[in-house]
Amino acid sequence: MTQHIYLEHANITVSNLQDAIHFFQTAFPHFKIRGGGNDVREWVHLGDDHTYVAINQATENHIKAENNYEKIGINHLAFVVPNVEDITKNLLSNGYQRDYPKQVEEFRIRDYFADADGNQFEFVQYLSEIPEERNKYSNYVRN
Repeated sequence: MTQHIYLEHANITVSNLQDAIHFFQTAFPHFKIRGGGNDVREWVHLGDDHTYVAINQATENHIKAENNYEKIGINHLAFVVPNVEDITKNLLSNGYQRDYPKQVEEFRIRDYFADADGNQFEFVQYLSEIPEERNKYSNYVRN
């Protein structure tokens, strides 16, 4: 059996754990709390049987990370999804706003949203199963 490399989870710290859970469950209604605790800080693993987001409640809410593509750090996390329009509709109807213009390309659609803390998440839908088409990086149109 060949095992492919994949990202099992991302671990983030947020100012409000319940707000973060709401954001992810709005985008992914099937995500459930897989586990959690409050030994050192309150945290949950939120996801499905294959992937999850480890979400930690910040203990120092006055210190906020800065999102900046010019500085060192993580800029966003991307999720491959079967239908980006469903996720966009769910997020917009629940008051979330796009964080970057929607990208419509020949073989993929990408949409970007930020959570309550300003963490950016990309949702990408591939329109082809052919790797050369999926990985083509030209001819996109902003919506």
